[in-house]
Amino acid sequence: MAKFLREDNMCFACSARNPIGLKLKFEQDGDICRTYFIARTEHQGWNGVLHGGLVATLLDEVMAQWLWVRDIATMTAEITTRYSKAVPVGERLTLEANLLSDRRRLVEMTGRLILPDGTVAARAKAKFLKMDPEKMSKGELKLEQNRGRGAAEEKPDK
Repeated sequence: MAKFLREDNMCFACSARNPIGLKLKFEQDGDICRTYFIARTEHQGWNGVLHGGLVATLLDEVMAQWLWVRDIATMTAEITTRYSKAVPVGERLTLEANLLSDRRRLVEMTGRLILPDGTVAARAKAKFLKMDPEKMSKGELKLEQNRGRGAAEEKPDK
């Protein structure tokens, strides 16, 4: 993947350089990408419960990292998150992702957030659009919904 994408990495989820970021670290276990996270009180929505937007962020990132380590440059085009149990702060959470399908420019992934007792508290499915890394880093792309196919498309600025 293009070197410049890593040189100025300030990703909120994974950069060690971002002072307000989550600083996630990932491991690969065959076809599964995994990370661990312990939410702090500043990450909560309801008292003692991880904010739902951060749950979605964590799931998005673990799925994106599955692609990144395989040198597949993408942007999230669509994500659906299903919450089935409150996620407590202060406990070690496990997040995992794996591939559902890879069709030309569209990659579908799945992710899950697992509580320490093994309960799956949230699941996500996402569509990622393959992109040109040069255009991604320069902000030259617009994602627009393709109503006929239900998937985002790359649209250059005019």
